[in-house]
Amino acid sequence: MIHLPTLRQLRHLVALHETGHFGRAAQAAHVTQSTLSASIKELETLLGLALVDRTSRRVTFTPLGLATVERARRLLNEAEELVQLAKSAAGPLAGPLRLGVIPTIGPFFLPAALARLRRRFPRLRLFLREELTERLLARLAGGELDVALIALPYGTGGFETMALFEDCFALVSRKGHRLAKAAAVRPRELAGEPLLLLEEGHCLRGHALSACQLRERGGAAVLEATSLHTLVQMVEGGLGVTLLPELALRGGILRGTSLVTRPLTEPAEARTIALAWRRGTQREHEFRLLGEELIAAHAAGEGTHSASRSERRAAGRGRARTAAS
Repeated sequence: MIHLPTLRQLRHLVALHETGHFGRAAQAAHVTQSTLSASIKELETLLGLALVDRTSRRVTFTPLGLATVERARRLLNEAEELVQLAKSAAGPLAGPLRLGVIPTIGPFFLPAALARLRRRFPRLRLFLREELTERLLARLAGGELDVALIALPYGTGGFETMALFEDCFALVSRKGHRLAKAAAVRPRELAGEPLLLLEEGHCLRGHALSACQLRERGGAAVLEATSLHTLVQMVEGGLGVTLLPELALRGGILRGTSLVTRPLTEPAEARTIALAWRRGTQREHEFRLLGEELIAAHAAGEGTHSASRSERRAAGRGRARTAAS
């Protein structure tokens, strides 16, 4: 009879890998350090090989230890999914759900969307984590998240994705700026303008450059900011113009400013808001249901806190004149 590792031992091993320290791992696992150390030792004895090289200063995993950590994460994920699958039999979207979201979506879209989810699924317990796309997908792959709300295009080869809706860009400038005089802006008119973008690491940076048909650091002077709110402050300070997604505009990011928005003339690319999850998960039906609810929440909130209806109609006429010319 083969003796198998326990989920407890695997959980302790993963905690040790994530923290790199026996004391911090014990705190994360809510056990004493001696208990966690004994648990790791029992696992090594069971497998007959060393998983960790212990020194006075740091913890180093052996090659077998690293491979075991990856297998342990998958087994723990599958065990959690088994529990959630059983709970979902009593109703969809019930129990805990760990949702990751990028910072250019979360504060502008989630407040209304989560209110809708609470009404529709009162037994759902959402745990949110906001980080850049690269880190979210790493956490998703490692089992720390169940699903992530991201923006495409982005490399998601190892995950399933569900496109929810498109998020168009608009030019944001001061009222007196030359580009604010037109109903709509041609992308080529941005060439040479001081263009304010998010710093490296934000996928929105590339999406915005694609929308205005500019290459990275080519065709326009680029200044960087750490957040969309900082971009707005920089534009209001007269440092240049920027491109903001419709979600942020609808979320009221310009409220309290004197800045104006102008749409980009066709063809202007948009980013696609999407859900991503691990391939092969038993909870795919739940994640797709979540996606449908997010689509409905976006549709129900159309027009709030965005450019005025008259501005949109004027922009439409501007696009029509551009197409006709």
